Amino acid sequence: MVMIDKLVVCGVGLIGGSFALALRRAGLVRRIVGLGRSPASLARAVALGVIDKAAAGWADALDGADFVLLATPVGQMDAVMAAMAPHLAPRTVVTDAGSTKRDVIEAIYRHLPDHLPYVVPAHPIAGAECSGVEASFAGLYDGRKVVVTPLPENEPEAVLRVREAWEACGALMHEMPPQEHDRVFAAVSHLPHLLAFGLVHDLAGRSNAEQLFGYAASGFRDFTRIAGSHPEMWRDICIANRQALLGELDQYLAELAQLRALLLSGDGDRLEQLFGEARRARNAWAEQFSTAANAVPTPE
Repeated sequence: MVMIDKLVVCGVGLIGGSFALALRRAGLVRRIVGLGRSPASLARAVALGVIDKAAAGWADALDGADFVLLATPVGQMDAVMAAMAPHLAPRTVVTDAGSTKRDVIEAIYRHLPDHLPYVVPAHPIAGAECSGVEASFAGLYDGRKVVVTPLPENEPEAVLRVREAWEACGALMHEMPPQEHDRVFAAVSHLPHLLAFGLVHDLAGRSNAEQLFGYAASGFRDFTRIAGSHPEMWRDICIANRQALLGELDQYLAELAQLRALLLSGDGDRLEQLFGEARRARNAWAEQFSTAANAVPTPE
């Protein structure tokens, strides 16, 4: 990979901070500049060695920059791209870490029409329920997938640079059209988060919430872990991908209706059959996931 002389990370939290630390670990970046809404968070990022400097604004940040990661919540992407556009050099490579792609790509066409060859959308499939720069670590992307959704106008060299940057972070690269991306992740990521938030909110609002949480154990913990995720980020994701998410929610409601009918009729045999089918599918996925993770060599 070509050395990044000046990396700009807009949004130095878990995702952006871990990207910076991973590239620093790989020895492939000389300077890292951070940009964001909170001066206190940026000062903390400097103190932790995640970034070298907090920029005063986009003019300062983009002066001499050759690579930019936009790691803000997707709801901020439109304003961020509008603000950076006047200061962006012609060949600076820009990518993002947004969990939705249709809205991000629309913002790219709206605000960066002259820079389309060098703006390459992407989505790292990694994260944690903790957020903020304190949660960032260099190994977050080791063995994790990153999906690139290139634009037709992208220069091959720009796509290659983005792919190589994520590979240097330890990631496994995949590519798919943005519409397919949003449909897939509505099912396997956005819907589970919506359900986890919903369940915890429901229980927390009950008159016996203290009793319920007092008896909750590992099953509840595992199912609701992702409800500890960043509320603003997940609000933006759900709204941005709401059409695909509504379709997945409707399908899940139909599944719940089927389960309710089986309970109502006391059909234990069919309930056990359904549980068995789900168990086999889940265990097959878990085994495949574990095998793939163990097959990835640890980056030096």
